[in-house]
Amino acid sequence: MADDLLVIIPTRGRPQAIPEIMQAWDDTKATADLLFCVDKDDPELAAYKQQAKALAHDARVRFVYWARKRLVGTLNQAALKNAGDYRFLAFLGDDHRPRPADRPWDERFRECLSGGPGIVYGNDLLQGEKMATAVAMTSDIVQTLGYFAPPQLEHLCADLVWVDWGKGMQRITYLDDVVIEHLHPAAGKAPTDAGYEEVNSSEQVSKDAAAYYAYRDEGGLAADLEKLRKLVEEA
Repeated sequence: MADDLLVIIPTRGRPQAIPEIMQAWDDTKATADLLFCVDKDDPELAAYKQQAKALAHDARVRFVYWARKRLVGTLNQAALKNAGDYRFLAFLGDDHRPRPADRPWDERFRECLSGGPGIVYGNDLLQGEKMATAVAMTSDIVQTLGYFAPPQLEHLCADLVWVDWGKGMQRITYLDDVVIEHLHPAAGKAPTDAGYEEVNSSEQVSKDAAAYYAYRDEGGLAADLEKLRKLVEEA
């Protein structure tokens, strides 16, 4: 472990994003470790492995190749495997890009989380404060709950849950001046591809929305907040 913050990036079908993300790390002077999670059945698997080979010298970067579990399943697997080795864990999509500022964005995240259990997120220039589309949290949250996001979700609505957690435990910070830009078709910043078509289909939206509302309104959120509030009290 070279750093106390690990950024987990599940990625599929977008190997070209890897050098762009690494350039964003360099441009922002970030030191956080990166873990790229690639599906074994990804049609671009060979290209991902080429990117991994090109970055083999970079101690910040690791690649893993797992059976496909969708975004939340992959994120949870990676978070649980690494929670014991890092003080802080973060999620970025492969279409997020941190932008330069007066201070490195990951330094700001660490500063906000250094006081104990909590959640922090920046401005994605699309959803802003409303949704934590890229987020960091203390690893003890993952260890306490057993996941980084509720496993009944597949792809969507996790960003709503993270705000629910943070507000419910009264330990959340939104940094409007820390830009982690979301290059999403909804913002006109990326073309639609097979990945976007899948996760933004009416079927996926309905499935994840129903799972989120069930979690929020039928006891799942309340149970998790009870654990998180206890975690804060005991910290």
